[in-house]
Amino acid sequence: MPGSDIIRRIFAFRTWLAIAAGVLPACLVIIFGFLVIYAWPAIGYNGLDFITKSTWNTGDVYSAPVIQHGVLAPPGAQFNIFFLEGGTILTVLVAIVIAYPIGVAAAVFLAEVVPGAIRSFVSFFVELLAAVPSIVFGLWGIAVISAFPDKGGVTLFQQVCNWLASHPPLAWIPFFSGDPGNGYGLLGAGVVLSFMIVPLITSTVRDALIAQPAALREAAVALGARRFETIRKVLLPSVRGVTIGATILAIGRALGETMAVLMLCGNALGTLPKNIFGSISTMASFIASQLDSAGADTSGLVVKSLAEIAIVLGLMSLIVNTSARLLLTLSGAGQMRDRP
Repeated sequence: MPGSDIIRRIFAFRTWLAIAAGVLPACLVIIFGFLVIYAWPAIGYNGLDFITKSTWNTGDVYSAPVIQHGVLAPPGAQFNIFFLEGGTILTVLVAIVIAYPIGVAAAVFLAEVVPGAIRSFVSFFVELLAAVPSIVFGLWGIAVISAFPDKGGVTLFQQVCNWLASHPPLAWIPFFSGDPGNGYGLLGAGVVLSFMIVPLITSTVRDALIAQPAALREAAVALGARRFETIRKVLLPSVRGVTIGATILAIGRALGETMAVLMLCGNALGTLPKNIFGSISTMASFIASQLDSAGADTSGLVVKSLAEIAIVLGLMSLIVNTSARLLLTLSGAGQMRDRP
């Protein structure tokens, strides 16, 4: 019968949709499962100290490996990544503190100030910034850090760091005082990383603002609100959930960034920065920098420990995205409660 044939087709369509939707989570499970199986000897060897201490020592990789803790390992090998966890979190925080206000302000400018006739043209260049390869940002960052030296050889970026470290109000904060370094470190990496994630925030929030009904703006104006008040008190609160989601998406991008951070972070080993100008290492950049030398380890434990770093980084990203989903849910519930 025609009706039963339609039902079968709908059922088949839904089945294929379910299979297609399940591909991505299945790939995620497969990747994590492979990493866990591959890194299992390192997980047993390193124990809980892997995430609570800050010593990374590959040992004597050119000597014959010995059995330690039931695992074949280079003599004297010890792998702990607390300094990488701290470096990753600090770099992301610096980047978000810089990128969030710039991204939201740019989104408001594009959605509410730029005329519609040229909005698409200007927005194209903002979105084009997201397509620039990370290594280009890294080279640009190196150029900025080493640009415009004065007669004493101090570059413009170093002069800015010197000023921040010696002038109030930032100089009164311990994390901003002290040795301003040479430009390669937490601040330099955070600044460049912020430019890489600004387009994500800007484009997402801009689209959300444009999608808001014109009646919302007209109602605010009818009540006597000025343009700035309409944006601040009506439009931005109405896209709060989208703004949170865009920011978390940017954090996810920043967590996994590799080459640009590797070129600018200073590549500290086993230490956390004493101030915002100090050298750091992030988990993603450290994997990239150590993978080549890890091949000299005939036991394979160094590479397996790098895979364990990847697992920790993946779990951090999972926690961030889960937190974003929770925040969006709570934000939506709060907005529903606030409605009359």
